[in-house]
Amino acid sequence: MKEYKLKINGNNYNVVVDEVGETEATVEVNGTQFKVEYEQPVTKSAPKVTVIQPTASASHAAPVAAAAPVKAAAPASTGGETVSSPLPGIVLELKAKEGDVVKRGQVLMVLEAMKMENNIEAPCDGTVAAVKVNKGDSVLEGAPLYVIK
Repeated sequence: MKEYKLKINGNNYNVVVDEVGETEATVEVNGTQFKVEYEQPVTKSAPKVTVIQPTASASHAAPVAAAAPVKAAAPASTGGETVSSPLPGIVLELKAKEGDVVKRGQVLMVLEAMKMENNIEAPCDGTVAAVKVNKGDSVLEGAPLYVIK
């Protein structure tokens, strides 16, 4: 297990490399676990990374942000829709909390990416089942932000 403190585009990230296999690795970024797959098997040189996906066991969001008003959604394993971050950034403001009823297109949160404020909107009508981030959190692209049922 190796630990790194990285600064990427002005954002601080704590990265722990847990398991490294020949074709994939398990890493933790600011408390969120990710499965990283290599384009080719690991050799003495660093592998070229092709896919980064949060693992099912991730319970806390990693760093991420958006660009302009953005709608990002993917099916959630809990039966709702997970609103994921389209870009890395910092959570500036949460406009919806757990239990709130939201409409499609309603602004859920504001993320800062590259010194710009970006609205993250609800992809569907429903009730906020879970808020996966807190104000001030750094999030990575693809990190879960909200679950709407």
